[in-house]
Amino acid sequence: MEVTVFDAVEQANQMQASERSVARLNMLVAITVAFLATFMGICKVKDDNIVQGMQQAQANKLDRWAFYQARNIREEIAQAAVVQLRLAAAGKAPPEQAAYIDAIQTYEKLAAEQNKKKEELRIKAEQDQKDYDSGNYRDDQFDLSDALLAIAIALLAVTALTHQRWLYFVALIPTGFGAVMGLAGLLGWAIHPAGLIRLLSRCLSVGCEKIFAEAPSRSCIVVDWARFNLKCCKFLV
Repeated sequence: MEVTVFDAVEQANQMQASERSVARLNMLVAITVAFLATFMGICKVKDDNIVQGMQQAQANKLDRWAFYQARNIREEIAQAAVVQLRLAAAGKAPPEQAAYIDAIQTYEKLAAEQNKKKEELRIKAEQDQKDYDSGNYRDDQFDLSDALLAIAIALLAVTALTHQRWLYFVALIPTGFGAVMGLAGLLGWAIHPAGLIRLLSRCLSVGCEKIFAEAPSRSCIVVDWARFNLKCCKFLV
């Protein structure tokens, strides 16, 4: 079949149009990936700060509950001393009871002081738990955002290789949800996929139980529930 000049020109125009379409698609992919990488970097910085705050709150909570127990023991010892002194004073003559009364007042004051400090520690420890839960709430948002944006970048990479425009629009779905969750973490929005988080936690727990059941003597599973990381280490034989 003879190819005319008009056919050759038309084919060249079609190729140029196709190349321009591919170039536009690649440009969109590149811009989207650059945006996602920048956004993920900002979220990562904020998420790391939140995790550090969670760790500090957890450490403070444990320390304060330990001090709470120490204060509680001191209070009980002081109260026991008051009871013993009262019993001992009951069998003494009135002139000798004055020394017991002074000691009783001293231990009662000590018990009241320990009770007051103990309650202050309890309030602070409960506030630390609230701070930890608040940080964990936002950490979950950043974790889900990170997962969705990672899926989006993977789809964009496939889009760049296959030049399928419809795949780019598919990639925009996790991009949108990931961006919303990231903004929720940054701006403190009350958007939290509690059901999805519980489902992921359940799946992770079932997976751990299965691994332990199959090789309990060789595998050690360390689960970080705050960040949903699963690390496996092998014991030396």
